[in-house]
Amino acid sequence: METAQKRRNREWMIAAGLILLAVIPSVAGVFRISEIATGAPETPANSRFLQLPLPVVVHIIAALIYSIVGAFQFLPTLRRRRTSWHVLAGQYLVLPSGVLVGVTGLWMTAAYQTPLVDGPALAASRYVVGLAMLAFLALAVVAVTQHRYRAHGEWMIRAYALALGAGTQVLTSAPFLIIFGAPDELGRLLQMDAGWLLNVVAAELIIRARRQSRTPARRPAPRLSV
Repeated sequence: METAQKRRNREWMIAAGLILLAVIPSVAGVFRISEIATGAPETPANSRFLQLPLPVVVHIIAALIYSIVGAFQFLPTLRRRRTSWHVLAGQYLVLPSGVLVGVTGLWMTAAYQTPLVDGPALAASRYVVGLAMLAFLALAVVAVTQHRYRAHGEWMIRAYALALGAGTQVLTSAPFLIIFGAPDELGRLLQMDAGWLLNVVAAELIIRARRQSRTPARRPAPRLSV
């Protein structure tokens, strides 16, 4: 039987893994903000960010807050304290930053002239992901106001999984970039969508495991002797 200490250690290892997955794309984000702050020379790769810096800066900062603070929201030890950490962090940090991530993601998709390799299909995927994330956050808020805490947690898991897509996309793109070089439009679409899809599947598996752990095992019906 798992001891309380082992369970806590496992919880913190999961949180550390989520934070690591969030930090991977954040390195590029910090570099992008430094370009904007220092007035770096304009290039085809950064011109859209330098000409319209607000959405990307807000997106990067909000994503950092959402992904890092959100990782601790899933720790059962902290989640049980509904009157302290979980509620306050959720109301004032996780939810607002999550909404900003979704809104600025949609804003950038609509406003920025992206590289040709991204293509209209990838733009459509970004719209779907951004709208889905905002919808999941809204459903999570509705659920918690109705005191349906289990449903609230499930919708937050789904929203968080979509937000961490950027980290998973590094893992789905980097090996192919190293081995085969820059992808074409179809390759880019498949690599990016694979990151979101993997996170969606992982979220649903976690939700299913949580449901099963809360469902008491059924005892077999007694056999009637004749």
